[in-house]
Amino acid sequence: MQQLPDNITVLVQSPQLRCDEIEVVVTIPTFRRPEHLLETLHSVKAQVTERRFAIIVMENEAEEREGARAARARFEDGTFEGLLLLARDRGNCNAYNAGWLAALEYFPRFSSLIVIDDDEIADPYWLENMAKAKDAYSADVVGGPQIPVFAHLSQEKWASHPIFAPPYNRSGPVPALYSSGNLLVSRQVLETMPYPFLDPMFNFMGGGDSDFISRSVDHGFRTAWCAEALILETIPSRRLEREWIRARGLRNGVISTLVEKRKRAGKPFGGLSIILKSLVLLAFSPFKAVAKTLKSGSPAAGLYYIHVGLGRVLAEFGYANEQYRQPEKN
Repeated sequence: MQQLPDNITVLVQSPQLRCDEIEVVVTIPTFRRPEHLLETLHSVKAQVTERRFAIIVMENEAEEREGARAARARFEDGTFEGLLLLARDRGNCNAYNAGWLAALEYFPRFSSLIVIDDDEIADPYWLENMAKAKDAYSADVVGGPQIPVFAHLSQEKWASHPIFAPPYNRSGPVPALYSSGNLLVSRQVLETMPYPFLDPMFNFMGGGDSDFISRSVDHGFRTAWCAEALILETIPSRRLEREWIRARGLRNGVISTLVEKRKRAGKPFGGLSIILKSLVLLAFSPFKAVAKTLKSGSPAAGLYYIHVGLGRVLAEFGYANEQYRQPEKN
């Protein structure tokens, strides 16, 4: 029997699961989205690939366990092949860490772990395209686009906003990746990087994924982008409200500073250089905002760069915007 920490419980292991034959593990963290979780699971089950894969769902709501209750029967009858976990310690990073650790403990021969969130739907060729990109670009970590799906056609104009637009348009090696919402991580990375993989400091702020990838790159691992590995992300209307957009920009600025502080820790004048960089970025952000507004026709898209600049500076004073503390508003 595999050994996991007491705060991680395997609720269900699907029957006939042959752990030693699994090549790819797909992890799905979930928190109070039972209906969409099932849609996500069915999209993963429908993958067109010859690769043997298993699914790990990490329930991160220890009381009601809505996602676990919705998916349990389908794991028990083998509809979904894999594990249903309970990650008792609340927080985004804790959920990811639980699933990634379980993958290493239960599946001795998997070569790639892929992440999809419980508000996303995978293209039928998503898994295959991610795995092929890993091989084609000799990459250790591969990212892919999260294409926003809005509730109303009138909201489509938000697709080009920096918060929702993918960071790259073409496949190939890239210098950095920023999100785990559509991510492949090689087994070698997980075996090399220390546990917990994602720093719990980022549990309710987000950014643990960006920090993890940054540290992996510093370790010598290579990153790539796969434009063909599409995921559709459901965007609720509340995420288009001015307050949410502003908070996300400030948060992204804070994360940028915190990740950079870790990279430069111990280096001569590291802290000073970060402060100076943040001040320069904030000073130039109005010009970048004007340029973005003229190009996109969206003042909100332009303001984003000012919010990021402010967030970078505010981080120096201990500001942290923990949007995930109130999931109903996220």
